[in-house]
Amino acid sequence: MDFTLPPALEDYRRRIRDFVETEILPVEADRSQWDAHENIADGPLAALRAKAKAAGLWTLQLPQEAGGQGLPFTGLAACYEEMNRSIFGPVCFNAAAPDDGNMRLLNQVGTAAQKRRWLDPIVEGRVRSAFAMTEPHPGGGSDPSMMRTRAERRDGRWVIHGHKWFITGAGVAQHFILLARTSDDPRKGLTAFLFDRDQPGWRIERRIPIMGPEEHGGHCELIFDGLEVADENVLMNVGDGLKATQIRLGPARLTHCMRWTGLAKRCLEIAGAYVKERHSFGMPLAEHEGVQWMLGEAAMQIEISRLLTMRAAAELDRGHFARKEVSMAKVQVADTLSRTVDTAIQLCGARGYSRDTVLEWIYRYARQSRLVDGASEVHKMVLSRSYLTEGDAFWGWS
Repeated sequence: MDFTLPPALEDYRRRIRDFVETEILPVEADRSQWDAHENIADGPLAALRAKAKAAGLWTLQLPQEAGGQGLPFTGLAACYEEMNRSIFGPVCFNAAAPDDGNMRLLNQVGTAAQKRRWLDPIVEGRVRSAFAMTEPHPGGGSDPSMMRTRAERRDGRWVIHGHKWFITGAGVAQHFILLARTSDDPRKGLTAFLFDRDQPGWRIERRIPIMGPEEHGGHCELIFDGLEVADENVLMNVGDGLKATQIRLGPARLTHCMRWTGLAKRCLEIAGAYVKERHSFGMPLAEHEGVQWMLGEAAMQIEISRLLTMRAAAELDRGHFARKEVSMAKVQVADTLSRTVDTAIQLCGARGYSRDTVLEWIYRYARQSRLVDGASEVHKMVLSRSYLTEGDAFWGWS
């Protein structure tokens, strides 16, 4: 198996790494460039996005005819990893969640008119977007069959009532993809709708406070009390909501893994530099056997994460759903990110626990990785079902 990147993809990877090093990391290091929610402020973000566009590093994930660079998933794996060497990296390249997954879904299944209306402004960086699916108990979460938000047909339009929460990016999103129940059919009972922030019939109840730093727009609770959507803004067909969700979430989970490997590598980069310069008991920390064990274990787990992510990316490039490959990567990478940042803080001591580095930011952010886009336990259930169905073929080479 050859993991060498073709020259064109290696060029993208190298240019992104250079851009992060020279343009983004200096902004990250300047706390005056952060916003109140511990993310990059709008002013420096706009400037960096303009530079990324000018450098030809904008929206790598979409085809060129849609305004992107047309990279395959294997190329994205290498490039997204480099982007997230900085905590602010992905959003500067239009590669952050939830826009990344929303653009991919709209480009794949939207009509020509829907792409012009809903996709193009996101691609151009003029608006942000959100994907409204998760509901409070007893509504749908990892199990979409429990969804209670309903859309009913009245006077030629769809009228929506319901309750969503933890909707990432909703605080600043202009364009929304909303999942609602249109029938009680177990497979064809959900439908995806497109709506604009400025439409009446819905509101943001609150921006939910969370432990970690927030993405742009936070994680919001939404109330729908009569939102009206025209037929032209039904995404795919009525009853295709579950299918739309499956199309979106598989690749979206993997792009999380791509970015998180970059964050894990950054943690080890910070810790590795520190233990080489910090002395204890007459020698650098890096020469202590216990420290070497910690570094070696973390480096190995990151490499396992990268290989699982690249394996899943290759399966997606071959046109497969790659459900078990994505689930394995999601569990491994989420665990590795959490363990690696914990190790890095331990090695850096009080400095790692302070805000002199970004380790404490990553530590708080990392805890959500085992929850978002399916809790680790749900993915292990997927893997168990695959194994029980396939038996020894679970580990096939083809």
